[in-house]
Amino acid sequence: MPTEEQLALELLRRTDYGRVATSRRALPFLAVARHVVADGRILLRMHRGLGHHQACVGSVVAYGADNLGSGTARSGRWTVQFLGPCEPAEPTPAELDLFGPGPDHVDGEVFAPVHLRLTPRTARVHTWTSCTAAASS
Repeated sequence: MPTEEQLALELLRRTDYGRVATSRRALPFLAVARHVVADGRILLRMHRGLGHHQACVGSVVAYGADNLGSGTARSGRWTVQFLGPCEPAEPTPAELDLFGPGPDHVDGEVFAPVHLRLTPRTARVHTWTSCTAAASS
């Protein structure tokens, strides 16, 4: 049986975007990031122009993703959350390929990627299923 961290990483692979949470100027801060899983760590891609990555580098961050917008009662809904240190990263060519193409623009600016690596220290999975949906199949 997989550990909770292994299950969380497997679920994370099923979606492309999540949210990174940290603090900025002593206030809670949340930003969207594209992610891929590589070697048991989470590689993030953000837009450099917004400067959000600066609040993450060198900090312990939370990263979460879910299928709440696409999951169904039958397939189940889930959320995952990871906590761990976040550092700048230089992705390998193979890791860059996992991301696929980035957006052309973010908030009207030409997209300029910056990459971060999150090493999970804890992982949590929460699931929602419907017994009635399963019984009717």
